[in-house]
Parts: sequence; C-alpha cells; structure tokens
Amino acid sequence: MSKQSDKTYAVDKTDEQWKAELSPAEYQVLRKAGTERPFSSSYETDPTVGVYACRACGAELFRSETKFDAHCGWPAFYQPLAEDRVEYIEDRSLFGGVRTEVRCATCGSHLGHVFEGEGFGTPTDQRYCINGVSLKLQADPK
Repeated sequence: MSKQSDKTYAVDKTDEQWKAELSPAEYQVLRKAGTERPFSSSYETDPTVGVYACRACGAELFRSETKFDAHCGWPAFYQPLAEDRVEYIEDRSLFGGVRTEVRCATCGSHLGHVFEGEGFGTPTDQRYCINGVSLKLQADPK
C-alpha cells in the first residue's frame, strides 16, 4: 500500500492532518504501509491485559487474550475483536509472493499482515503480525 484506496472511512483525514497527529514513524507505518524494525516494539511481549486499539483513530482492534508469542519480532494475534474491525487487502508488493495486508476498517491505516497455516497452536491457525507502532494498548481497569 503506497497510497490509500479510494474507499471512504468513518475517520477520514487529509495527509496533512495525519502528519500533524502522528509521529514520523507512526505516519510511515500507518499511512504509508511501512514496517517497523522487528523486535522494536515492547507490545510483542507485554503481558498487560487489555485492548489494542488503532494508534491513528482509536478503534478497538484486538484483545490481549488473543495475543501469542510467535517469536516473529512483532506483536502477533490469532484473531481481531470482530471481523468488521479490520479489512483485508491482497498485497503483491513482496517479490514473488502474495500476502494479505490488514488495515483498520475505521480509518484505513496499515496495521500489518495476516498469515495462515503456519502451524501455531491457536484456535484459528492464523497469525496477525501487527506493527506495534500501529497500536495503542488500553489496559483493563484493575
């Protein structure tokens, strides 16, 4: 995703507005489909119980209970909170392959990719490999 689709989202801002609200690293990943360095996010191993929301718009995307240690360098989840929270885009940017990009369904921001059939012992056999910089953890009240 080098550019956003023509789809209209519930949260729809100009490029200038996104640049003003996001850090350069957040903007690069969320709005330009970049990828953060592996093992750079504390969310990969953070044990906090709560909801992971889109850093760009605040939409709730994943629960900590669906996070698992995939040893891949990024936070990994086996399912979103609900299927309507994310959208899927066929991504052919990887030379010689196809993968599925995951975006926030509320604002269209790039989150990461989802992979299937890797043999993880999860209920869905899916790995939502999500950039930590795309997320904001909201801890459950104690």
